[in-house]
Amino acid sequence: MKLLVNYSRGRGRKPIIAQAVRDTGVLINVERAVIDSSEGEALIDVPDEQCALVRDVMTGLGATVRILDHGIHHNDSECVDCGACVSICPREVFSFDKEWKLVCTENKCVLCGKCIEACPHRALSLPV
Repeated sequence: MKLLVNYSRGRGRKPIIAQAVRDTGVLINVERAVIDSSEGEALIDVPDEQCALVRDVMTGLGATVRILDHGIHHNDSECVDCGACVSICPREVFSFDKEWKLVCTENKCVLCGKCIEACPHRALSLPV
């Protein structure tokens, strides 16, 4: 399951992801991270059955953690199957089936947003 982790680095440079791995014993896959001198945001993937444990530990370390039930949202009724999202996606979330209908494999999504900018019909959105 994917978790979106936000944290401030104002009170030191605590390695909260490393601490969460150490404290829980759960292997955490970092799928995307944006970190600067004052704050960070990381999209992580953890086993579903360990999700609550990792969330609680990271929250205890001062992070704000949101469980993401799904990745990118694909609105079938707005989509015209143009494929603009296919070529720009770094994780190959989008593909075409045998009838050239767009297929979205949302569990591959790392929420980078590149496809949203590329979509001429605004048929894609990120979870709020």
